[in-house]
Amino acid sequence: METNHPDNHIYTEAKRKVKELKGFYIHFFVYIIVNLFLIARNVQRGDSLYDMDNYWTAILWGIGVLAHALSVFVPNFIFGTDWEKKKIRELMDKYK
Repeated sequence: METNHPDNHIYTEAKRKVKELKGFYIHFFVYIIVNLFLIARNVQRGDSLYDMDNYWTAILWGIGVLAHALSVFVPNFIFGTDWEKKKIRELMDKYK
């Protein structure tokens, strides 16, 4: 694709979004697999399924997965596009 083609920006953004989605899906898949393994190991050892100590990894890592999901699926949730543009302008003015 030509570098000055009008659709180049759209293609670049779509490619970036696909990369973000792929990163999230891999993160989520690993989260599920590892936590299933940990739960199975705890059951095999005879630990109680109701013992909260068995779930801290899933809970804390789950918070990280949720934050990752928000950044991918709701990117303007906290820092929107306007914030980014203002911050870029502010930093460009600062370094002139």
